[in-house]
Amino acid sequence: MTDATARFALPLIATGQAQKELFHNEALARIDALLLPVVESVLLDTPPAAPSPGQCWVIGDAPSGGWAGQGLSLAAWTEDGWRFVAPRAGMRVWSLSDSLGATFDGAAWTLGALHARNLIVGGVPVVGAQQSAIVDPSGGTAPDPQARAAISAILAALRAHGLIAV
Repeated sequence: MTDATARFALPLIATGQAQKELFHNEALARIDALLLPVVESVLLDTPPAAPSPGQCWVIGDAPSGGWAGQGLSLAAWTEDGWRFVAPRAGMRVWSLSDSLGATFDGAAWTLGALHARNLIVGGVPVVGAQQSAIVDPSGGTAPDPQARAAISAILAALRAHGLIAV
């Protein structure tokens, strides 16, 4: 039997172990930081001077002070000091300072990116995969410059938003 869980290194209690409450409390402190994680900011390298218990940060890739050696980890301040959790691919946190989500891809944290196959609002798909390119209007026997300008503007906006290919 191992002494910690595989994903987040939560301490496991061994049969006949003395001071079980220490391991149990350590596991609860980690769970408290990981359950619906909200961080003060993302990619901070210097620990804050006066954190409050329960506050969390995503550490940058060049940490110093009490965070040295914990690059890209989730840092949670508890009454007993810092607790660190190594991120897992797919881990997502909410950054209070940015009002955005951040996702760990296994190598780096990305702030504000949302990966999806489509966007559904009220049960109606409103944005999906990028469509094929559409050429601007040209030719015809009775050209209408105002209609062509409007269609070209619509196509330019769709291209700018990535909804159709260039």
